[in-house]
Amino acid sequence: MSSATMPSSRIFYGWFVVAAAFAVTFVGFGCAFSFSAFVEPLQREFGASRGSVSLVFSLAGFLYFGLGAVSGPLADRLGSRRLVVAGMVLTGLGLAAAGAARSLAAVYAAYGLGVGFGIGFAYVPAIGVVQRWFFRRRGFASGLAVSGIGVGTLAMPPLATLLISTIGWRGAYFTLGALVAVVGGGLALLIENDPRDRGLGPDGDPPPSGVQPARREGATVGEAIRSPRFISLYAACLIASFGGFVPFVHLVPYARDHGIAPASAVLLLSTIGIGSTAGRFTLGGLADRIGRQSSLLLMISGMTLALAIWVVATSFWSLTVFALVFGLFYGGWVAILPAVVMDSFGSRNVSGIIGILYSSVALGTLIGPSAAGFAFDLSHTYTLPILASAGTNIVAAIILVAMSRTNRVTNEAGGRA
Repeated sequence: MSSATMPSSRIFYGWFVVAAAFAVTFVGFGCAFSFSAFVEPLQREFGASRGSVSLVFSLAGFLYFGLGAVSGPLADRLGSRRLVVAGMVLTGLGLAAAGAARSLAAVYAAYGLGVGFGIGFAYVPAIGVVQRWFFRRRGFASGLAVSGIGVGTLAMPPLATLLISTIGWRGAYFTLGALVAVVGGGLALLIENDPRDRGLGPDGDPPPSGVQPARREGATVGEAIRSPRFISLYAACLIASFGGFVPFVHLVPYARDHGIAPASAVLLLSTIGIGSTAGRFTLGGLADRIGRQSSLLLMISGMTLALAIWVVATSFWSLTVFALVFGLFYGGWVAILPAVVMDSFGSRNVSGIIGILYSSVALGTLIGPSAAGFAFDLSHTYTLPILASAGTNIVAAIILVAMSRTNRVTNEAGGRA
């Protein structure tokens, strides 16, 4: 028995927390970002427009990012594990209920509320808790945890397409719901809230001598959200999110409109997952070396470049280039953002502050994909929505540049004082 436990005793438990967060983001967002594969079946089933079907995803996205403002502070107070387990079970039930829906309104309620509330109560607590377990390798650990989103985006859309073709879209949602509840809920049990509960410090170092407990350093939620730094981050994330989630809903329909076969169109969504996974694995670690704040600006600028490629991409291969580049920088953005929050405001209320920041992403997710769908319904082209998406990312980059300059001036003034 002792020999069986020896290998795991050499592994810092923080990596098990990372693995749990990876599993949660893999099945949760993997299923959510497979929605593009369901757009055409839902249109046919309910005789609905592309904009009205896109609103299903937007409602869910609004909730699962917006509810971080509730689940984050609850995780700081009650611990993350119970919230993440409950969120995964609720996500599974929401997917199953969507499969049983008999009207588009019922899909709004089942998918929008079930998946929205479920991921909303799981995501921020799972990612926030990872930040406490690491210091030197925080960017890498955070990137590894959220790389589940990228791997899920790679693996789940083809699985969803296969399920739709074999057992129908309803059966596909039943199957995905069971997968989320069992795999996500089960592995979430590995989550523990603080390394000090195991007598450890971040990165597996010994805790500071004489420190016991539970008090963590950092800003209160009120102090954080009133700071110019948080306000700038919030504005940048809000504006970038208007365009940042449009490809997850509209890339497959866009490709189909340009004569690309369904199986190949879904592969484009998986290609975003490939790029996203690479971005989370590599760019999070790179940010630890070159600076996480400057890396965040690089990610937003890269997403802008990718959206500019999309404007002129009409063939499978040009869209593949777009998907890879967009996925790479989108993945880096998601990986680095929680670490930037931890760097800026400390561990005391990290989940709560991340959750409030993500409410900006919620608003962008609610408005961007659905607005793109309704714009397509009016114009029968995606040119304007894609250009608008690129434009919002340019504005977000300008806000981050201004924030960096303000911080530099403040730091220099503080140094002279």
